[in-house]
Amino acid sequence: MKTFAEALQGKAFTITADLTLNSSSGADDVARQADLLGPHVDALQVTDNPWAWVQMSALAAAALVRRHGIDPVTILTCRDRNRFALQAELLGLRALGVTSLLLMRGHKIPKEHAVPGAPVFDMSGRELLAMAAGLNAAESAKRGEAGEPASEFFIGIGAKAFRPVPEWAAKSLTERSNAGARFVQTQLCLNMDVLRQYMQHLVETRLTWKYSVIVSLTPLPSVATARWLKKNLTDSRIPRSVIVRLEQAADPAREGVAICAELIREIAEIPGVSGVNLMTTGDPELLRDAIKASGLR
Repeated sequence: MKTFAEALQGKAFTITADLTLNSSSGADDVARQADLLGPHVDALQVTDNPWAWVQMSALAAAALVRRHGIDPVTILTCRDRNRFALQAELLGLRALGVTSLLLMRGHKIPKEHAVPGAPVFDMSGRELLAMAAGLNAAESAKRGEAGEPASEFFIGIGAKAFRPVPEWAAKSLTERSNAGARFVQTQLCLNMDVLRQYMQHLVETRLTWKYSVIVSLTPLPSVATARWLKKNLTDSRIPRSVIVRLEQAADPAREGVAICAELIREIAEIPGVSGVNLMTTGDPELLRDAIKASGLR
């Protein structure tokens, strides 16, 4: 099985996609999406109750994805578990052979959410990164004593693309690289002007020597979805020009696929970017269609 880390270290542009899950998803749903998306992606990203919508655990979903010969990038956040549960998840993922993690603090639970629940946030995102890096160090030492090759997590973190001022030193990114992070994944960013300025700064400060950079995109199926994302993912970057194209399109879902495919091709030409991840809005076929339309697979 080719891993996500191996794909990032290769010459080809890396493409991943979210696994689409909800409260009724089961093993058959994962198998169908593995067949649908597997030929077009380097890995499937397994989300962790995004927007506080309850779905099967990331550990269980990652195990199912691996069963179908696809490398999972497993997302863990600090919102729903204390440090004991998070460490248990990390140990379980390592036992399953999962090698790639995306570790984040996680979004707050929206007010008046349909599922009542209290956020945990027992750990910060940096503490979770330190915990995973500590497991890496312990595993490396143990295998080194036994003369075996180390099997470590390839750890990623979230980052927000923005228009940086020249004096921005990216201290947080540097510190987290030193702590063990190896790739960064941006928020949803369809604004190429913002992305180009952000990446130019990362290249100039040589942060792309420390990190592989993944940009989050999505094929927007409707104007309503675009507006919902702008309202609820306040750090997302969806320019007005994209919304106008969806408004004017006879078939907004097809137009959303076309826009996403155009952006994949454009991002592949931006210096310093290693790949993209396509976030799901509920229909995995749109993710496949956007990748195919990009011509990069």
